[in-house]
Amino acid sequence: MIGRLFYLAAGAALGGYAVHRVNRARRALTPGGIAERVEGRVGEYRGALNELNEDLAAAVREQEEELLRRYAPRRGRALPGTRDAGELPGG
Repeated sequence: MIGRLFYLAAGAALGGYAVHRVNRARRALTPGGIAERVEGRVGEYRGALNELNEDLAAAVREQEEELLRRYAPRRGRALPGTRDAGELPGG
């Protein structure tokens, strides 16, 4: 008697779980469910792209600062290969 009751309860639980999974899969395949999944993925990609953009902007700023530190003219000195402001072309 206890064995039959156990199998009845196990069957009811398994059946309920199967119905739940089927309903969830059915909802996921509707246009609304597909739209929700796509929207979630787009949100993830948007966040990843924003993070990448911020990282790239920081790297560009660091590189620009390094280049300015190395090659920017210091007061009273012109860059090598450039003309002073008072020098005329061709002369």
